[in-house]
Amino acid sequence: MIDQAIKLVIDVIFSLFTYGLLMRFAMQALRAPFRNPLGQAVIALTDWIVKPLRRVIPGFGGYDWATLLAAWLFRAAWILSLYVLFGSGFAGLTLAAAGYIALAAVIELVKAALWLLIIVVFAQALLSWIAPEGPLAGLLNALTFPFLRPIRRILPPIGGTLDLSPLVVIVLAQILLIAAIPWLEQSAFSLLR
Repeated sequence: MIDQAIKLVIDVIFSLFTYGLLMRFAMQALRAPFRNPLGQAVIALTDWIVKPLRRVIPGFGGYDWATLLAAWLFRAAWILSLYVLFGSGFAGLTLAAAGYIALAAVIELVKAALWLLIIVVFAQALLSWIAPEGPLAGLLNALTFPFLRPIRRILPPIGGTLDLSPLVVIVLAQILLIAAIPWLEQSAFSLLR
């Protein structure tokens, strides 16, 4: 019982920072505005780790690699903490285990990015009906349009008003989580054996 509570606390803490860092990376990559309540919260949550890392890892190609590295570090630290607390402890931490943790962190980061996409697309679709001119509209539109635009070219709104592109993006992301990610995990971890 206490193990589940400890695991929940660890999951929440590390996920909060991972998703905050992924949101920051996506906002910068997609040129989303930071002048909104969510953008300011993301900056406040992540500045303490991103700013020092930027001194070591500069941005390149229009992407903030320091932020992405920080997100990966949080995913790796999450896996490591679960491994140490509920697995073999530090005694079982071998070079192979470190390689597994590093690779697992990459895959977990991809999963988190897909979940973030699902949440943002769902929030944008919901708020487009409830508060289309709200303070988060510009942010959500900037984050979702690159994914919705190709679908809208193929599948225009039904009756001119019912846009199914958010549903298609969510279903495609779910298919990736259900089918592609387990295949990727199996392929990647077979390399470590």
